[in-house]
Amino acid sequence: MIIKIFTSLLIILTNSNCTTFEDPYTWKPLKVTATAYNSLESQTNSNPSITAFGDSLKPGLKYIAVSRDLQSLGLDYNTPVKIDGLEGIYLVKDKMHPRWKNKIDIYMGVNVNAALEWGRRKVVIQYGVLKEDSELSND
Repeated sequence: MIIKIFTSLLIILTNSNCTTFEDPYTWKPLKVTATAYNSLESQTNSNPSITAFGDSLKPGLKYIAVSRDLQSLGLDYNTPVKIDGLEGIYLVKDKMHPRWKNKIDIYMGVNVNAALEWGRRKVVIQYGVLKEDSELSND
């Protein structure tokens, strides 16, 4: 029975006019220093579950904080970010103290060991900048 269902789905998918997904972003590479943080009072402030933008932090979310100089490059609130060495897409949901430059901080829930294991490293990230409507129609 499972083989029949799988075969039917395969035939439908093969014969259908599937439209391709067009990525609405242009991905810009940038080399930054990356550290990790946890939602603990000792690492943030008296309300470690709320970001500087007002979002709630919960373990498992793929969020990052960015140094404020990166905001002027386009890494502002809700910008999608790919981080070399990590799977998935992270969202900019927090910003760091103004003393930091060219830096991201990766949210790792309450797992202090994971944050310590990550440590501090130079990584290449790619951040998404929305394409203009005209770019989307010309691609």
